[in-house]
Amino acid sequence: MSNIKGIIYNSVGTLHSSPSYASEIVTQVLLGSVVDIVEVSGDWRKIETSDKYSGWIRGSVATVDETELNNYLDNPKIIVTSLVTCSHESADVSSITVSDLVVGDILSLIGEELDFYEVAYPDGRIGFVKKDCAERLSDWKESIVLTRDNIVSTSFRFLGVPYLWGGTSYKGLDCSGLTKTVYMLNGVNLPRDASQQVEKGVLVDTEGNFDDLLKGDLLFFGTKECDGLPEKVVHVAIYMGDKRFIHASDYVRINSFDPQDSLFDEFNANRYLRAKRYIEDGVVTNEYVMR
Repeated sequence: MSNIKGIIYNSVGTLHSSPSYASEIVTQVLLGSVVDIVEVSGDWRKIETSDKYSGWIRGSVATVDETELNNYLDNPKIIVTSLVTCSHESADVSSITVSDLVVGDILSLIGEELDFYEVAYPDGRIGFVKKDCAERLSDWKESIVLTRDNIVSTSFRFLGVPYLWGGTSYKGLDCSGLTKTVYMLNGVNLPRDASQQVEKGVLVDTEGNFDDLLKGDLLFFGTKECDGLPEKVVHVAIYMGDKRFIHASDYVRINSFDPQDSLFDEFNANRYLRAKRYIEDGVVTNEYVMR
C-alpha cells in the first residue's frame, strides 16, 4: 500500500506494536489527525503519524481519498480546549452523547446553534459541542502566546493524570507524552520520544547548575556513557523554577532536585543528564513547526 490517507475519528486512537490488543502500546494520536495507512492485516491497519511514528490500530481511523482529504483540510475546524468533554446529538447537554472528547481533539465545523458548535466527525457522525469547551481552530492559533509561564501553567492542567506507557492524551500520559502534549497546546510540535526531544532545542546545562535554567526548559534523565556503552535517555520533565519540575511518573506530579524540599526526588536527581531550551523570546529555538 502507498499514499493511502486516513483521519482519526475517535477521541484518542491507540497504536500497538503489532496487530493485537495484547501487544505493547506504542503511542496515541488525537481525533482529527491525518495519518498514512501503510499496511492492512484483517481488521487492523498499520498507520504512520505526522511525526513518523508507526503502529497498528483497529478501528478509529477513516480512510479518505484525495478529494475527501482536501475537503477535510479546507474545512473550518474547532479544537477542544476543555480537558475532557462530550459531544451530543443535538444542541442540548441532556441529549444523547455522540462521543467523549479530550483536549487537543479537532473536528470539522459545520455551523453554530445556540451555545454549541455543530461538528462533523471523519467517519460521518454529526455532533454538537459546547462553545465553552472548544474554540475555532483559527482563533485558537491566533491566541497562542508562547511563553515559559504558559508552558508551565499548561502542564499544571495535567497534574494527577495517571501514567500510561505510550500515552499522549488526557486519558493517560508517559513522560514524553506529557512534554509533547504541553508544547503542542502551546503551538509547538516536539518529537514524540525523550530520546528524540533531547536532540532538539538549545543546550543550557549538563552539570546540574539550575541557576542557568528557565521555566519551560526540558530536563532529561538516564544513564551516562560508560565503559563503552552509549548514553541512554529514558525520562524527561518540564522545569518549573526553584529546582522543581513536573513530570509523568506514576501520575503527573511535581518533584524537586533540592534535598531540603519535601518533594525531593533522589532517584531522578541521581540520573539527571542535561537541560535544553525550546523557546526564546516567544519563538521556537530551531526547526519546530506550529500545529
